[in-house]
Amino acid sequence: MHNHRVMISAVILLIYVISAGCTSTTPPPAAIVTPAPVPAAYQPPSSVPSGLTIGVDSLGAGSVLPDACTCKGASESPEVAWDSIPPGTKSLVLILDDPDASAGRFTHWIVFNIPPVPGKLERGQPNAKVLANGAQQGDTSAGSRGFYPPCPPVGTTHRYVFRLYAVDMDITQPTADRDSIDWALTGHTIAETKLTTTFTR
Repeated sequence: MHNHRVMISAVILLIYVISAGCTSTTPPPAAIVTPAPVPAAYQPPSSVPSGLTIGVDSLGAGSVLPDACTCKGASESPEVAWDSIPPGTKSLVLILDDPDASAGRFTHWIVFNIPPVPGKLERGQPNAKVLANGAQQGDTSAGSRGFYPPCPPVGTTHRYVFRLYAVDMDITQPTADRDSIDWALTGHTIAETKLTTTFTR
């Protein structure tokens, strides 16, 4: 009888040990989840300090554009000159904007792939795709190629900002509008300078 009780106790103990081993309370290690990379959002070209210089018809910052370069006059492009090209520049880009337009920024002129040497665009450039110095002209916010004369609403004063970019490549875009030029400038702008003028109609 004693041996029989010992055997029953041993069987019960064995069942307990096996059960305890199969019901571990230690949780399995958490799975490591690596988040998918988030694509970087488009960023417009940032302002880059430099010695790059721009001159517009011998005007100083804040000067008034001459009537000849607006819809009040001959609607001809102003003379634009540049100097102090930084090393590594492959081409220059000129953009003229009106940041005060009622529908938002209006681009009046885009000239790209300007040779990276000191020089200038004479006043009254044609609305050709390729200029005499080999530079190319893009489309304005009005959809036209070349210089689109400033013409703010009567009784208002708008700013007209000439921006010059030194770029580390030649730009090849199927459609040279402002969006495509901004895209090309992103990550390729070595230096930037600007001159702000005004005009009242």
